[in-house]
Amino acid sequence: RASQELYHERYSCIAVMFASIPNYKEFYDENDVNKQGLECLRLLNEIICDFDKLLLKPKFSSIEKIKTIGSTYMLASGLRPGKEIEGGDETRKTEHNVVVLVDFAVALMTILDQINRESFQRFKLRMGLNHGPVIAGVVGAQKPQYDIWGNTVNVASRMDSCGAMGRLQVTE
Repeated sequence: RASQELYHERYSCIAVMFASIPNYKEFYDENDVNKQGLECLRLLNEIICDFDKLLLKPKFSSIEKIKTIGSTYMLASGLRPGKEIEGGDETRKTEHNVVVLVDFAVALMTILDQINRESFQRFKLRMGLNHGPVIAGVVGAQKPQYDIWGNTVNVASRMDSCGAMGRLQVTE
């Protein structure tokens, strides 16, 4: 598609969260030539699939998984294609989007604790959350990808990467 035909939408009050498992790298060795490397990927897949299942719960219906990047899970709350309403109570919308992601963060920690017990691991989540305006859209021709961009996303990522293990770091 030509650039003027690109699908995109602007949102004024979205909450964005990154949830990482930084100590997963200690567990996974991509140079491991035996079946251990495959086992590591199986466990990461199990973790991500269990996180994905949480999104099916009605209370998390406003959350959209954007993507995974290695052992980092990226989400946003409040993306409603074609339904961004101008005006209205921005504070209430923002508050809802933030609260639902905080609840989701607690659920992620609970799931990971359960997986740790079953697999005898000690994985910890480190999470970052921010809220504000974003641009959402689809890019690519061969393999189109939905994604979100903007300072809100960058700061959420920074909140994660500079955060403490086992904690959710927020901007306000």
